[in-house]
Amino acid sequence: MPEIILKNVTKRFGKFTAVEKLNLEIANGGFVTLLGPSGCGKTTTLRMIAGLESPTEGEIFIDGKPVFSSGSGIDISPNKRDVGFLFQNYALWPHMTVEQNISFGLENLKWDKQKIKARVDELLAMLKLESLGKRYPSELSGGQQQRVAIARTLATGPSVLFMDEPLSNLDAKLRMEMRSELKRLHTETNSTFVYVTHDQLEAMTLSTKTCLMKDGIVQQYAPPLELYNRPVNLFAADFVGNPSINFIETKGRMEGAKIRLGFGGLDLAFTPVSGEITIREDQNLTLGIRPEYINIVEGGSIAAKTYATLPSGMETIVKIKLGELILTSVVFGAIDFRPDTDIKFDFAGNNCILFDRESGNSLGLGRAAVL
Repeated sequence: MPEIILKNVTKRFGKFTAVEKLNLEIANGGFVTLLGPSGCGKTTTLRMIAGLESPTEGEIFIDGKPVFSSGSGIDISPNKRDVGFLFQNYALWPHMTVEQNISFGLENLKWDKQKIKARVDELLAMLKLESLGKRYPSELSGGQQQRVAIARTLATGPSVLFMDEPLSNLDAKLRMEMRSELKRLHTETNSTFVYVTHDQLEAMTLSTKTCLMKDGIVQQYAPPLELYNRPVNLFAADFVGNPSINFIETKGRMEGAKIRLGFGGLDLAFTPVSGEITIREDQNLTLGIRPEYINIVEGGSIAAKTYATLPSGMETIVKIKLGELILTSVVFGAIDFRPDTDIKFDFAGNNCILFDRESGNSLGLGRAAVL
């Protein structure tokens, strides 16, 4: 299980910079997702690590050995990096059976026939494909084709597996099933997984660490729950989470160790819980509150009206109208409100996030309470 290190990696296409001065360490046996919107540089980063794209500058190390160095002129080919690559379109041979697709790479490596059969049988069992070995790709469902592609990629025992949005062609139910399979496979194979996605739910559920990118620059590299609970800037807070975080634009002033905020006719006291926060007088701020921390309760201290209610069975999204603001709350269970119903709510917990609006950077976590 190799460690992967990128040092000041930059990739330019003419005048366009796809990735800029990227520094990243992927631990042995990690499951790292490269997350971000289209065009942020995540696929380019994956291809550079795999050797399918050469960086313009920088260094890449796999298992302590340089596989690329712009300064030393090193650029090791993909087939010598001991990596497997799972493509979005599966790229199965249509004229070969499942068994033949899986064994293809092993035959090219001149493995013994008995050894090939044992490896194919092992992978068919691992991916729950035992009854499908004699079928052709056209006779398989999308999820089954995906499993065959994974088995073929794992056949040669690569120490690193690269995946570029491998589940995007599947329907929602199959995507959920395949997420479970990938997480189980990561544990069973003891390999290092590097996974590209624009789906923040995939990043949250699969990875040990998530690298969030925007415009070729890493915004935050952290475990998924840290990214969710402690985003370093407005972009990170907004990109991760469904329903999206509530952003409330406000100004504040210091009152002892607390910060007094005003919006929507309310005065709030923001009490930092993650260290001391100091702001300028009338500094432009943004208060971020996740929907699950807006609690609709009978004895709540904030009066508002419902704007819309979206029950989905296990949970209900409630849109709340507070003056000109529309806030989003999530309530566990199936409830329904008619529009313009009078309700009361509170901000719960110590997970409100205060941001400097101009820089977009997080100032820290705290508790927000009505004065």
